[in-house]
Amino acid sequence: MDIKKILSYVDHTLLAQGATWSEIKALLDDGIKYSCASCCIPASYVKQAKEYVGNRLAICTVIGFPNGYSTTAVKCFETADAVNNGADEIDMVINIGMLKDKRYDEISEEIKAVKAACNGKLLKVIIETCLLTDDEKINMCRIVSESGADFIKTSTGFSKSGATEHDIKLFAKHVAPHLNIKAAGGISSLEDAESFIELGATRLGTSRIVKIVKSMEKGEDNGKQDTSY
Repeated sequence: MDIKKILSYVDHTLLAQGATWSEIKALLDDGIKYSCASCCIPASYVKQAKEYVGNRLAICTVIGFPNGYSTTAVKCFETADAVNNGADEIDMVINIGMLKDKRYDEISEEIKAVKAACNGKLLKVIIETCLLTDDEKINMCRIVSESGADFIKTSTGFSKSGATEHDIKLFAKHVAPHLNIKAAGGISSLEDAESFIELGATRLGTSRIVKIVKSMEKGEDNGKQDTSY
């Protein structure tokens, strides 16, 4: 698969607790240079980031992150604030304990409320697959499909593990045709990225793919490595 095509699926991500503006700015520069789908950054940087990139790059941020157990009111406030600051895309974390308690209607209502707070911007719903059974994942495929959200997303990248081929296959089988799939967490190679895309992912949450491409370019400059893929 062409590297440029892979990069077009990437939400280039930096969510480390100690992320500085200089690091965020470098991420944004790379996101623009490599035509990534978006840059996913902490909410505190959204306004500054949007002012910096303008319309050159979509800005994504995270809500209820990484644990998901904020109240619905708090998640909606976070979402509205992020959108007002210029966020183009919102990645929210579900209340996993609520799912374990089988409070499906409440999860659905929360997602719908956050979607309303998005004011027309994209919403991706993170279900943290590594903490769920397959039955719980299938239930979430149904709930997210019916919620009005735009994507179902595997992982925060802050729990036990990230995206797996098994989970992307399961999503592809059980989500409604209109719902997109985002694989996130642990995507560490171009081969990983291509595999997830072929299985049905239309977004990849990762900090590594751009770094790999930059390294390959440096290798090409030194005559050591071919960047074709």
